[in-house]
Amino acid sequence: MNSNVKKFVTLLVSIMIILGFSAILEKQRQDPLEKQVSSMKLEDKVAQMMIASFRVWKEVPETEDEVQPQQEPPAVNITELNDEIRDMLGRDHFGGVLLFGENFVDAEQTLRLTADMQNANKSGGGLPLMFFVDQEGGNVSRIGYSTIGVSNMALAATGDPENARKMASVHGEEIGLLGIRADFAPVVDVNNNPANPVIGNRSFSDDPETVSKFSCAYLNGLHDVGIAATLKHFPGHGNTDTDSHTGFPLINNSYEELKACELIPFKAAIDAGADMVMTAHIQYPQIETETYTSVSTGEQVFLPATMSRKILTDILRGDMGFQGVIVSDALDMTAITDFFSVEDIVKYTINAGADLLILPGVKDTKLFALTQTYLDTAVSLVKAGEIDEARINDAVLRILRLKQKYGILDQKDFDVTEEKISAAKNGVGSAAHRETERQIAEKALTLVKNENNAFPIEMKTGETTLILFADSCASRAGAGELARELLEEKQALPEGAEILVMKNTRDNEADCIEAACRADHVILVHRVYAAACLDSETGDGFSSGTFDRLIDAVHEKGKTVIVVSCQLPYDAARFPAADAVLLTWWGSAMPTLPLEGSTWSSNLPEGLLACFGQGSADGRLPVNIPTLDEQYRTTDQILYPRSA
Repeated sequence: MNSNVKKFVTLLVSIMIILGFSAILEKQRQDPLEKQVSSMKLEDKVAQMMIASFRVWKEVPETEDEVQPQQEPPAVNITELNDEIRDMLGRDHFGGVLLFGENFVDAEQTLRLTADMQNANKSGGGLPLMFFVDQEGGNVSRIGYSTIGVSNMALAATGDPENARKMASVHGEEIGLLGIRADFAPVVDVNNNPANPVIGNRSFSDDPETVSKFSCAYLNGLHDVGIAATLKHFPGHGNTDTDSHTGFPLINNSYEELKACELIPFKAAIDAGADMVMTAHIQYPQIETETYTSVSTGEQVFLPATMSRKILTDILRGDMGFQGVIVSDALDMTAITDFFSVEDIVKYTINAGADLLILPGVKDTKLFALTQTYLDTAVSLVKAGEIDEARINDAVLRILRLKQKYGILDQKDFDVTEEKISAAKNGVGSAAHRETERQIAEKALTLVKNENNAFPIEMKTGETTLILFADSCASRAGAGELARELLEEKQALPEGAEILVMKNTRDNEADCIEAACRADHVILVHRVYAAACLDSETGDGFSSGTFDRLIDAVHEKGKTVIVVSCQLPYDAARFPAADAVLLTWWGSAMPTLPLEGSTWSSNLPEGLLACFGQGSADGRLPVNIPTLDEQYRTTDQILYPRSA
């Protein structure tokens, strides 16, 4: 080999070595989080995949011998750390904590609770926690002192996705002021089954395109204020008549059928930049065919989406291209706990592709111990080769990237300052946010029927209007008192006019009908939260029978009746004899006039004000409302077609 060739070879080798080192250095510069994951202990990596929730503390004896019937241990909401939880957070470095209603008292208390959790975790060398909350708006709003918001179906009833963006920004800004960086919202389920007992008005619509538009707007609203968004419940919880909190739903749809409906809004929101996707505890036997023998009944069940690699990895990751964090729905729901062992819950869920597992919520000391069991079980399964550590590494890397995106990994100081307290007190549930909610609630009001000029009521001097609440919404009767007070403040009632508020019970039907016949105007407030509310023969729906007889009696007197729906809209078909039907899309519990400074949803109060001409009712139907049969079950015939 001559000298020139030798020089060339030497130069080539040198270049290759330099390039090799450069590639290594570049990789380290580009992916420091990979290096961080590789340096973590297995126990810490597994804990990063776990979301703990500490809701109620109650001492439960470990054995029956320790039980003393005369001394029931008190149950205390966890609004501050006790020694046991503090020690656990210092030892087990969870990826995050999910906060529930029991954890919230006021803004300062919440800031101190989250700060104490962060400091306890930090004392043991843990990476900063990510806090999560289900703040969807409407009936799933965990923070009692916040702007509760309207339901998703109400947002869609406004016809303008910008209202979803505004409402989401309100929720996001408020939870951000409390140190919470992730919202388990929006719900992107298509509510294509009117009998659905768990989704209902948490869904935007029964139309996938409408759900897509409003879901993406909601997601953007959270991102506008720096909050991570979560799509739920994949691959769709809208076409079921079973609640996974209390049963084990099964949807017998094929993959092609899901692609034609349920998966449309998921794909749209994934493409719009969703951070997380939450799984559904639902069986899809046409997609996931693997069965499991129930540990409690011995029956054969199909693996739910939460535990299905076909659904989470092949479809969600592969076909739909989702690269963010997959989070399980809570693992203490009946659909999980009544059928699967802890070991198999952990093994199947992680192997399916879930990155974050929501552990059973702590409501007593046995459940507190179960939290540790989940962690120990996961570590043991990895060591035994039942779970590949590469799967763990992949999940933790996604989690750390999410934390990095929202500035959580950079957090060092968790002190609660007066500035933070002041900002939270002034921002959470602020007058400006409440006004945004009120305006949206009014825009959502939807008048589906108006005959005989029944709506709005034109009260004259000395007249009386009866507002009668069905038993199913008796806990909302304070909205009637509030409407009366607001009308008086607006000076919208003529001299001597009165508003009488009553609640229907099993024992006072005659009194209700008599009061309605004496009144000059009648408003009936009805609430459907389950199909049984439509059936007068059930405990949930007996008031509907009272309303039927009352409407007939009032008509005999030559007067009109307005029915106001305050949750699911399907009672619009229940009272065909009513002269007017107004949909408000929700109404928060308000048994009496609310205390000064407390918050409530504006939907129902705004609806009642509109009945007296104080507000518009220009909303559009985001769902089809079907005709009911003689047993008050929904049919395939559409009575009021979707217009939004």
